[in-house]
Amino acid sequence: MALTTTPVPTPTVQAPLPPRPTRRVDRTHYLFLLPAVAAFTLFITLPAAMGIFFSFTNSVGYGEWDFVGFANYALMLTDPAILASYGFTLGFAAVTVVVTNLIAFLLAVGLTSRIRARVFLRAVFVIPMVVSAIIIAYVFNFLFSKSLPAAAQAVGFGPLEESILANPDLAWLSIVLVTAWQAIPGTMLIYIAGLVAIPRELYEASSLDGASAWQQIRTITLPLMAGYVVINVILTFKNFLNAYDVIIGLTGGGPGTSTRSVAMTIFSGFDTGDYAYQMANATIFFLIALAIAMIQLRLMRGKGQAR
Repeated sequence: MALTTTPVPTPTVQAPLPPRPTRRVDRTHYLFLLPAVAAFTLFITLPAAMGIFFSFTNSVGYGEWDFVGFANYALMLTDPAILASYGFTLGFAAVTVVVTNLIAFLLAVGLTSRIRARVFLRAVFVIPMVVSAIIIAYVFNFLFSKSLPAAAQAVGFGPLEESILANPDLAWLSIVLVTAWQAIPGTMLIYIAGLVAIPRELYEASSLDGASAWQQIRTITLPLMAGYVVINVILTFKNFLNAYDVIIGLTGGGPGTSTRSVAMTIFSGFDTGDYAYQMANATIFFLIALAIAMIQLRLMRGKGQAR
């Protein structure tokens, strides 16, 4: 009986991968980048570093100073003015984010539907975005303090016969309305870009299956727009934390200090001798904004919007 042997396959040796080509950057590119880096360092990085340094001192912005360690930071935790400014800023930002994104999303849905003159209407709704915030604030200041009370008196509507800017319980509403009015166009454009990217075939197929307009929004539009919603919420919240010029033009932080934001509180330290103390406040505020920016970057990467 003859024995048969199966041949053993000889392993194949894989050829080494060719080395990756190295990308050499022309030095001319660095030459063009140098002015921007120098300007950023001189006008942003260096002043920020100096501010953080002086937050550990008792400096009034000039003259002699001494180190006080974390005394400024510890005092902030019990300062009612600081805590009130953070409470107003966070509350105002949260409410304005909801108002801005809700109205902007509804407008984007309407302006991407098959309505007449939608291109013209898009141009009209973008106008508030290109007007200076301080100009808008002064215009609305006149409307809220003069025009609206006069109209309310003419029709006998008591609650609005006095300016809401002088009412500590209602003044913040005017800031929300004006800030949202200016922020809606930019937010709406992002939503329009997302809505345009959704394939129309999905809506046509759902229509054939008998889906209503609300069902299409709930099952198609909202899931596919989730990434844009997240981006808009983070962007608007971060921007509203820096509210300053609209508040200056509308209420000036009043009545009293009921509408004073964190940014206004920080700037007040430049002319009241609280320079080091407000630099500590600015450092904490910077860390909060930095954390929000990191969250935004992570979420954008998760949605494939950044690399």
